[in-house]
Amino acid sequence: MSSTGRVPSRATVKAAVVQAAPIAFNREATLEKVKTLTAQAASQGAELIVFPEAFLSAYPRGSTFGSIVGGRSDEGYDLFKRYWDSAVDVPGLVVDELAEVARTHGIYLVIGVIERDGGTLYCTVLFFFPDGYLGKHRKLMPTGSERLVWGFGDGSTLPVYDTPFGKLGAAICWENYMPLLRMTMYSKGIQLYCAPTADARDSWIASMRHIAVEGRCFVLSCNQFTTRGDYPEDFETSYGNDPQTVVSRGGSCVIGPFGEFLAEPLFGAEGILYADLPLADLIRGKFDFDVVGHYARPDVFTMQVNEAPQQPVKLGGQP
Repeated sequence: MSSTGRVPSRATVKAAVVQAAPIAFNREATLEKVKTLTAQAASQGAELIVFPEAFLSAYPRGSTFGSIVGGRSDEGYDLFKRYWDSAVDVPGLVVDELAEVARTHGIYLVIGVIERDGGTLYCTVLFFFPDGYLGKHRKLMPTGSERLVWGFGDGSTLPVYDTPFGKLGAAICWENYMPLLRMTMYSKGIQLYCAPTADARDSWIASMRHIAVEGRCFVLSCNQFTTRGDYPEDFETSYGNDPQTVVSRGGSCVIGPFGEFLAEPLFGAEGILYADLPLADLIRGKFDFDVVGHYARPDVFTMQVNEAPQQPVKLGGQP
């Protein structure tokens, strides 16, 4: 399958990557901040706006949730309940409000949320277009201690959406280190590759540049900038209690299909990064490298992707 897709009819699109902190564990206050920041980016002409991983309502960095091997604490159970209380139902009222934000400003919106489904939380990205809600991607593989609090996604939420300026999709944080997941996204023709993350290391930037070149796509990497003061005072974290302590230093950036920075990485502050994406480069770059087209070797390498929803209980004759 060729990954070139169709050529966007436009020359450029203006994208915005929002590097900011949520009001941790406060869904309603964070939603108001999303509205303000989206309006700010849209006022500058942005048509595609990306927010970080777990922006609604928090990335609980530094918390153990009271868990050790073989034991949990009452405080950990209480923190999970607090996290669950601030999470997002999909569909639900918060999704409706975000859809209205996208409609009001006539933009495409990509935002990381903590989704609740029954008693399980998922690290999820929601997609909106000017007419409303498009769909979601659940993180397939939570990393390390994230597995204490987040469930695993499955292959049924790996969407790539057509837009007037290219095919839009997302991979969350260390999912981007999963070669087969990246190959799946390339096979679907992704051109606007969103990478909401919580990774602020220098090596993350190198990975984003690699993906842009590997996929011959635009990569919009988006991280939070947070300090200890962005979390409640009673939040137990390994970062201590000094409100000035930097918890996540950011590092958001925008990269073109040849690996060049269209918006340089931002560290140490909140901010909105803007970039005009030269859409012709999506095709220009395929001249010498199309990872699922002329540069593939299906006679040697093939892969299989299971996109069926995984259900622990099937009722009423469900397949």
